[in-house]
Amino acid sequence: MIIQGNKKFIEAEFENEQEIEDVVIENAEYFFGASSIFLPKKLIKTKDGFGTIPDGFAIDLASRNWYVIEVELVHHSVWSHIAPQVAKQMIAVATPESRQILEEMVIQMFTESDDIKDKFKEEKIEEIDVRKVIRDILGNSPVIGMPIDKISRDLKEWAETLRNDVKLWLVKKYVEFGIPENIAYEIPEEYRPVLDTIEEKNEPKSGITYYDVSLADLIEADLLNEGDELVMDYKPRGGSHKKYRAIVTENGNLNVLGKKFKSPSYAAIFGINDAGSNRKTVNGWTSWKNRNGKLLSDLRSDYLKQKESEVE
Repeated sequence: MIIQGNKKFIEAEFENEQEIEDVVIENAEYFFGASSIFLPKKLIKTKDGFGTIPDGFAIDLASRNWYVIEVELVHHSVWSHIAPQVAKQMIAVATPESRQILEEMVIQMFTESDDIKDKFKEEKIEEIDVRKVIRDILGNSPVIGMPIDKISRDLKEWAETLRNDVKLWLVKKYVEFGIPENIAYEIPEEYRPVLDTIEEKNEPKSGITYYDVSLADLIEADLLNEGDELVMDYKPRGGSHKKYRAIVTENGNLNVLGKKFKSPSYAAIFGINDAGSNRKTVNGWTSWKNRNGKLLSDLRSDYLKQKESEVE
């Protein structure tokens, strides 16, 4: 249950697959990364000409991963619906013709959208290299990206047996008690999936992954200190360059412009929006630097190395 004043929101079922699919499309960057590009549904074919239409595709410029997206409801059978559907998609997307279609979709989006151009620029990808970078990413095996309303045991065990890496994200629906047309959705924090077979295959001895690390952990490990100042530079398209400062609080929050944020990403997007950008997401771990110019993501890596050395 979620409580907002006198309002109570209780968990509810999705009306249909289209409802959860709309939530994912509208909020794609919260699943696939702040530097991701979402590609809509497109017919792709196997070598024998059998067609299939995934719910979308996503290319994450930061991680150089790409996703075949299949949004599902748990009441769909794993064995009669989900498994054969994904199998056909993996066969179809492996053909050069399918990957060429996706490459051209991205190039067209880059040509027509300043927002897409900004994503390449922020990842320091020159315009002359755009096609090569996209082709290289599409040359890798895709990750099966599956937002779903519940995770069954069969689904989890099936996902762990696949050759392709799989990420499962949990999406929940809530309706106001007594006013069911008032709806809220819950989606993952910091792009965190419920299941990530990439992480499972490379699970560290400490059992801690980067998803688990908070700023409070960095403070406890003496990699950050209360009162430390972090900085972030940002210049929106057509705007002026600005530098934002965040002060680390004792409990691991960031104080930016008088507001406190637990998440580095929310702290960063607050500054970016203040600068005049309409962006909805940003990876705060790769946005904020300490006084020595070290990114929070680098400090997080140092923390994980410390934990690994402690168990060796």
